[in-house]
This record gives sequence, structure tokens and C-alpha cells, in this order.
Amino acid sequence: MNVIHRTGVTSMRVLAMAAAVLVAVSTTLVSALPAQAVQISRQDLIARAKTWLTANNGGPVPYSQELFWGTEKYRQDCSGYVSMAARIGAPGERTVELHDYFSTKLNSMNDLRWGDIVVDPVGTRTTRHVVIFDKWADPYKTAYWAYEQRNTYGTSHRVLKYGLTPGDGYVPRKLNNVIG
Repeated sequence: MNVIHRTGVTSMRVLAMAAAVLVAVSTTLVSALPAQAVQISRQDLIARAKTWLTANNGGPVPYSQELFWGTEKYRQDCSGYVSMAARIGAPGERTVELHDYFSTKLNSMNDLRWGDIVVDPVGTRTTRHVVIFDKWADPYKTAYWAYEQRNTYGTSHRVLKYGLTPGDGYVPRKLNNVIG
């Protein structure tokens, strides 16, 4: 009977340790997602990105690093636009923060999926940039369609090659709050 009791105690200790590990892992996973970023599906992210194409009386939202758009009050620059589409807290994170804290590196441009981002986090506030990947423009993956907030033009959906030329500074990333 003493042996059975010891086995029961050992089993309880193993279960308690397993529960502690699960709590630690779940706490780590939840804390990896910044508080101001709620989960969003790829479909909803793209749907939100499309809204700025015609939000300005049928035209694109104009570009600005100082102004804020609509009732949600997101900054009208590239990182404010990505933050808006991804439901990351207004007025929006900066390009560097989207890269460093709100996304995870993908192995290569070939790994891009609908709603991922292509970002150049290096440089000044006028040279850093981020776009939302939509789809490949051709079967050879030499260019892709992306949603972009850019100077002079505002919100656009156009074919790009950022990240496809070695050394151009652009890297593929998945936003941490995007599901699916």
C-alpha cells in the first residue's frame, strides 16, 4: 500500500509540474502580443486595407505623417495605414515598432501570404516603409500586388518589387496578431 501511495504522490507531482509548465507557456504566448493589438483574420485585415482606397469621397486617403483619418484616428502614413488595417492601436505604430515588436520574420519572400507585410525598418522617417502583401503578380514571383500608403498618391493597390532585389532592405514579416 505504501508503494501505491508513493506512485499516487509522484503522479500528482508530475501533473502539478505539467500544469505549471502550461501556465508558463500560455502566459509567454499571450504576453508576446502587445496589449493594443487585437487578433484579426487575414480576410478582415485586407477588407480594412481596401477601405482607405475610396474613403476620401471615393478617392484614396491622402498621405500625411502628421494628420489622422476618420473616427478611428489612425496616422495617414504607411505604418499608420498598416496599423489601421491590422487593428493595432490608434494612432498607429511606427515602421520600426511594426518590425521589431508586432511581427515575426518569415524565412523568405516566397513565404508571404495574403495580409503579411514587407518592411524596410532602416533609415529615417522619410526612408523607412511598410506595405501589405496581397498576392503574387505572376507565377514566377517576380512582383506582387500590395496595399500601400505613399507620399503624393495616398492609399494605393499596385504591383511592387520591394524585397525581391537582394540588399534593398525590405524583409517579409507576419504580423503577430493576424490569425489564419
